[in-house]
Amino acid sequence: MTGAPAPRRRGRRTGRVWDAHLILSIGALTMLFPFLWQIKLSLSTRAEATAIPINLWPEELQWENFARAFEIIPFAEQMGVTVAYALARAAAELVTCSLAGYAFARMRFPLRGPIFFLILTVLMVPGQIFLIPQYQMVQAAGLLDSFAAILAPGLVSAFGTFFMMQYFRKIPEELTEAARLDGCSPWQSFWLVVMPLARPALLSLAVITLLAAWNNLLWPLVVISTTEKFPIAVGLAALQGDHLRGTDYPVVMAASLMAMLPVFLAFVIFQKRVIDGFALSSFR
Repeated sequence: MTGAPAPRRRGRRTGRVWDAHLILSIGALTMLFPFLWQIKLSLSTRAEATAIPINLWPEELQWENFARAFEIIPFAEQMGVTVAYALARAAAELVTCSLAGYAFARMRFPLRGPIFFLILTVLMVPGQIFLIPQYQMVQAAGLLDSFAAILAPGLVSAFGTFFMMQYFRKIPEELTEAARLDGCSPWQSFWLVVMPLARPALLSLAVITLLAAWNNLLWPLVVISTTEKFPIAVGLAALQGDHLRGTDYPVVMAASLMAMLPVFLAFVIFQKRVIDGFALSSFR
């Protein structure tokens, strides 16, 4: 008699699980729909892309849309610029932000508090406010229309410094104290003890920086004037037609699909480590 209600409880629990899976499946399909629609448009003709009523799949797959993207813009050169810029910016931020974050987390020096407050103020204002001062500095240095002009503002990041500082604060100080008692210098403690433990945070920051650099549009558009030196985000913007010719949406979607594929694969491969890095660097 006492065990009779158990099957009913199990049935209610199973029902709740199916409800949760149904809701999550609907949410997943909602998130995937723009991506699937992008694939459909990239394989359609221009007439099919603008046809009403909307067709769910093209009658004949137009693979030439991907080749046309290389004909309209220097796609390969712009992808090369984007890859080089994203990797260089990620490497620079990993070095500068890890050093600055460790200094603010573990070291005591004059004006530490005011300097850190100034860094936090950078996070409180829109990035467009710095556009004109940064342009004037790049112009004064004679770097306009060069790879260095794109890279210069991204050599250090206020967010990256704060992110790494939060992670370093969670590493027990006893580890660095033990390293100091064993004869390690501050640099050796940082490089040999702290940095190996900070790999999840470093990987998370690298992926965040890569995504930001890959999608950067406004700054390269301001400082670069040569088409072959544009990152791919600016190249995709150039694919937008004027009011007379209109936009060739299948070509734009095909080029966008090729442009997003590298970062999409990188995020899928490192997804678990990125999430672990955010969890360990939680701002508590």
